[in-house]
Amino acid sequence: MKIVGFEGQGQLMAGVVAADGRIEPLAPLDSFWQSPDTMLRSARAAPPLVATQLRLRPAVPLSARVICIGLNYHLHAKETNSPIPQFPVVFGRWAKTLTVDGDPAPAVDARFDWEGELGVVIGRKMFRVDAAQGLAGVFGYCAFNDLSARTFQVQTSQWTLGKNSDASGPMSAIVTADEVGNPANGLRLMTRVNGEVRQDSTTADMIFSVGDIIAHLSQVMTLEPGDLIVTGTPSGVGMASGTFLKAGDVVEVEIEKVGRVRTPIVEPAA
Repeated sequence: MKIVGFEGQGQLMAGVVAADGRIEPLAPLDSFWQSPDTMLRSARAAPPLVATQLRLRPAVPLSARVICIGLNYHLHAKETNSPIPQFPVVFGRWAKTLTVDGDPAPAVDARFDWEGELGVVIGRKMFRVDAAQGLAGVFGYCAFNDLSARTFQVQTSQWTLGKNSDASGPMSAIVTADEVGNPANGLRLMTRVNGEVRQDSTTADMIFSVGDIIAHLSQVMTLEPGDLIVTGTPSGVGMASGTFLKAGDVVEVEIEKVGRVRTPIVEPAA
């Protein structure tokens, strides 16, 4: 099942993408994430809507924590000459940076870079769980592009500024976990820039699995339904080759069984 957010009835709504591409409204977005499994099982009385006539929005709530993991693929650590981390490298994004398929992203830096990543959306409240419980508590997955302003990212040991530029967190619709399975088995992840493949790997190269990451985070914070974990990027980022994004480029991140997110790169507003 595929879940999207959209603007409707003067508020943000959650909806299911039907087989014909239309969207079946579920509930206001915040209400949906109070009990997502229950909402999916409830009857949908409202008529389906034509997706092209809607303003689509990220399907996670505005209150969601966006927790990102750095250096989580063996070959990416190698291409950046970084040691393999002993624990997940954690940094944060603000939900305000999130966008959806087709939304533009301004290239705020001459070293503006792509990072195709698997996003994990939490489905139940979790505190101090183990890896198996963490994986079982996943609601769904999305394709994510952790667009990065490298100049600002590397100015200090803290990456926050370089990871929170405007509209720099494109995400696809959320596909429920039952349709994806365990990412540790390997999901092909590809990033294309102007149609040219720049990243081609699988989630089997992750250093820390989805369950491991959730277990680690839950030792100090209670994860809530709708929280988004972005699990790191494989090798092939622009920083490794000295090639960066500019206005006019188009980036696509596609993940097997999950979906695709496409982002046009534009000049920053004056």
